[in-house]
Amino acid sequence: MHTHRWNQLVYATAGTMTVHVAGARYVITPEQAIWAPTGVPHTTGALNGAAFRNLYIDDAPGLGMPGVCTVYAVTPLLRALIVELEAVGTHDGEQAYADKLRALVLAQLRRLRAQDFHLPWPASPMLCRICEALLEQPADPRGMEEWGRALGASARTLARRFEREVGMGLRAWRYRLRLFLALQWLCAGRCVTGVALDLGYASPAAFSHMFRQAMGYTPSAWKSQAKMA
Repeated sequence: MHTHRWNQLVYATAGTMTVHVAGARYVITPEQAIWAPTGVPHTTGALNGAAFRNLYIDDAPGLGMPGVCTVYAVTPLLRALIVELEAVGTHDGEQAYADKLRALVLAQLRRLRAQDFHLPWPASPMLCRICEALLEQPADPRGMEEWGRALGASARTLARRFEREVGMGLRAWRYRLRLFLALQWLCAGRCVTGVALDLGYASPAAFSHMFRQAMGYTPSAWKSQAKMA
């Protein structure tokens, strides 16, 4: 974990990025960026040769950005501005042009659409054991009854604590975990059938249905788009 004296915008131009903050984990695709405010402890990682850009932005008065980590949908214009800003940064005599680009980037940031695209993480050790186990074995089908017997707690107590700490039930959390892992594994070049079976789906068709509902694309189409982004 580390912090910055500047706000940080992490944008994956290709592949996927992972970002961890206290209480949440994120997977950032080429259609997204994450805003990490000044002073917020976090870690970032590039998976499978991902290409990414970081923008560092001062806490200027009237910045108008949130004080918590936030995922945004990146517009084609913002993507082009980021790439162009990097290109002009290596040339002399273009300060005025670079200043205009920075102003446009800031204006675009304030217009981005925020997305609820994170994996909340519990604080208590007992619930962390469940989440860590599912992260290692996402095909594990156990529900609260089985976890309660394994951990020496009632299913009702576990379910209530999980909902309170994570903000959703175990079934919804496992659904989101599988989606996040699918994004990582597909970007790593794994085949759709292998991903589907390792995540615990009965068939590639069932996995593709889930993925399309969440992402708007079939796994194969999304995989091709992520490579080209």
